[in-house]
Amino acid sequence: MKFVDEAEIRVEAGDGGNGCVSFRREKYVPFGGPDGGDGGDGGSVFLVASTNLNTLVDFRFHSRFRAERGQNGSGGNCTGHSGADCIVHVPTGTEVFDAETGEKLGDLVKEGEKLLVAQGGFHGLGNTRFKSSVNRAPRKATSGTPGERRTLRLELKLIADVGLLGMPNAGKSSLIRSVSAARPKVADYPFTTLYPNLGVVRVDDQRSFVMADIPGLIEGASHGAGLGVQFLKHLARTKLLLHVVDVEPYESLEDPITAAQKVIAELQQWDQGLDQKPRWLVLNKIDRLADDAAQQRCREIIEGLEWAGPVFRVSAVRGDGLKDLTYSVMAFLEQDQTKDAEQD
Repeated sequence: MKFVDEAEIRVEAGDGGNGCVSFRREKYVPFGGPDGGDGGDGGSVFLVASTNLNTLVDFRFHSRFRAERGQNGSGGNCTGHSGADCIVHVPTGTEVFDAETGEKLGDLVKEGEKLLVAQGGFHGLGNTRFKSSVNRAPRKATSGTPGERRTLRLELKLIADVGLLGMPNAGKSSLIRSVSAARPKVADYPFTTLYPNLGVVRVDDQRSFVMADIPGLIEGASHGAGLGVQFLKHLARTKLLLHVVDVEPYESLEDPITAAQKVIAELQQWDQGLDQKPRWLVLNKIDRLADDAAQQRCREIIEGLEWAGPVFRVSAVRGDGLKDLTYSVMAFLEQDQTKDAEQD
């Protein structure tokens, strides 16, 4: 299924039913009085988060959603039936905006979370409501109010604990394949990853975290080069970024230091706060070099980047260093979770 992370939909709540003008008519009961009932309320439109969905592709084919109109009132003080609500299921992690004003209406991040996006119309009043001591036979009723109508812009941001960042062919897909059950495409040419991939990394029977792999960044990505930065938003919810660097680029004249600096520059130009997130350096493909040469190359990269944070030397293909990496990530996430719990 094609991955779609942006969509525009039209939602229309139901109008309220009209009130009724009616008078009681019974044999031997003169001047029966008013008995017009109220109309029913119009149905509303709700968005509900569902973990069973992982893309907005369905909204490309079905983009209009309408709730039921409330029924009109009738004689005998009968109230009209309220219109049924319209429930629209969206993937967890969906942000909802009003397309016309740009206002953010909500962010659905938990299973079953519900957001009202179009309020149904209020019911009209029947003439019974207007009966009084000075007006025994009112011929007045009100119409139901119109339901809200909106055009919404939906943006999906995947929910993951850890995000992988790096140039094309840095080995991000190989890394997520090695530590999780995710099976993204892997090949010896750039941009094999065209859409984000999620994988659950299970450290042991009781502990796990979710890792996200996005298409690689190249110089000029913030201006649309390559696949651009359209998928960077999927790292916005992550707590930790792993910057994957190929220590021995295959058939590339660009050294790892320059490549890493370009990724960092694109991250800063995107200007959505990702450059402020905790970021660890993962030096990948050390299996391509002899042990001494690999150690020397890693030192050169660390010094060239003036990197002061955590560094991990791994081989996604051979499995070197992956256990240490995943356990360290798990410890970081648990510590971060503890801090959040203490603040609350």
